[in-house]
Amino acid sequence: MKIAVLTGAGVSAESGIKTFRDSDGLWEGHDVMEVASPEGFAHNPAAVLDFYNQRRRQLLTVQPNEAHKALAELEKTHDVSIITQNVDDLHERAGSTNVIHLHGELLKVRSTFDEDLIFDWKKDLNLGDFCEHNHQLRPHIVWFGEMVPMIEVAAEIVEKADAVIIVGTSMQVYPAAGLMQYAQEGAPIYFVDPKPSISESKRISVFAENASTGVPKVVELLK
Repeated sequence: MKIAVLTGAGVSAESGIKTFRDSDGLWEGHDVMEVASPEGFAHNPAAVLDFYNQRRRQLLTVQPNEAHKALAELEKTHDVSIITQNVDDLHERAGSTNVIHLHGELLKVRSTFDEDLIFDWKKDLNLGDFCEHNHQLRPHIVWFGEMVPMIEVAAEIVEKADAVIIVGTSMQVYPAAGLMQYAQEGAPIYFVDPKPSISESKRISVFAENASTGVPKVVELLK
């Protein structure tokens, strides 16, 4: 059985990763456009690099939680593809092998000269860290105003899935929010979120709880 899993900030929040934006629209006290847009990077690259250096350092101190582990476990019995809005590597660390990152990856950097030059990166990224073409490296993150290169791949996966699990995302952020529309007509949808933004229906089962308790329940059902 092919299962597509869409995950957002809520799945990593319980591991201690701060969710992307608080209710006031700020991210760690920053206006998101200052730290997550090409304009912000052009205006103050040092501040942007520092912001992601802090995120990267924090990521290296946290561990996958029960939700990540349960999804990895599901791979033993089903063909599972995880499409995540998260930039952390907690799905991979839990053991999931097929993970698509819509918004990039915090533990990678890329060249500002050639976006196909991508490098694994676990230390701080500083001004003066150049690619082989002598151009500054930047976080391998999809910023506001940039294309989401993996969205078509993701849509194709949802289209072919026999079941869809949605975890810890309000499904308000486009283009990711549009992915649900690609689900096959008969494919059941399992929605796990403590404050669900969609209601239960014939095909949608809602688990109004945290990812670490809700996801293992869905996995048990599908096993």
